[in-house]
Amino acid sequence: MGNKIDWKDGRLITMSPGDTATCAGGLNSGQLYGLFFYNSAGADADATVDVVWSNSHAPVQVTVPGVTQKQGLASILFVSGNDTSTVSAAMRDTSGAQGTQVQSFIGSVKMPTGPGLNNQQLPTDGSTLPFQAFTRFYCVPASHWYAGTMTSNINQFIAVQFSEHHATVLVVNAMKEYTTANPPPTVKAVGSASFEVSCSMRQSLPWSMQGSGSQMVWINADSVQNSQTANINLQSLSGLYETQLKAQQATYV
Repeated sequence: MGNKIDWKDGRLITMSPGDTATCAGGLNSGQLYGLFFYNSAGADADATVDVVWSNSHAPVQVTVPGVTQKQGLASILFVSGNDTSTVSAAMRDTSGAQGTQVQSFIGSVKMPTGPGLNNQQLPTDGSTLPFQAFTRFYCVPASHWYAGTMTSNINQFIAVQFSEHHATVLVVNAMKEYTTANPPPTVKAVGSASFEVSCSMRQSLPWSMQGSGSQMVWINADSVQNSQTANINLQSLSGLYETQLKAQQATYV
């Protein structure tokens, strides 16, 4: 028999075959959540996790690809709080998968609230910050326009941008053109949950967004090794305009 893990705060956990993690009543209506699964055994053996999100639907099987030296991307499953307030993940105890191990957490504008991730505020002054693995950046953009950029020289670096009820999978330096209709194979959604894909086949992915006074979150979905050269920045275009205007006015004084 495996362990029963209380996952109500969505914290970073480690699961072995036979373990079950349950987030009971922790999902809020109107919010979108991503379950992130990393194969952390360090051996090239796939792990299988069954996610229960509905009493009227069969569990969803998530395959977490095996990789050597823990260098793999996260497998992500999006779940909507409009469909359920409770979600659980059970790691299969299958023969031939000895030594498998999975690290997992629940990401959103709300989660995780427990330990395990580097939770850091993303400044809006254009400062470039390293986007390390297991990092969750948060920001409350005001009601004007912003410009963001994510960079990496690693093939297919992936992160996720969350708002209350929306997620965008950001893919930098992609090896092929991913779209919302044809997302990366490690990303999927169930029920009414959905997501968009923003993809760049270059080492930089720029985007524009309009703030609304609600929190935004960016979560790394790549490995420790692949995140060593990744960066992210966010620039308030209103603040940039004001700075440029003051500089221009100063020249006429």
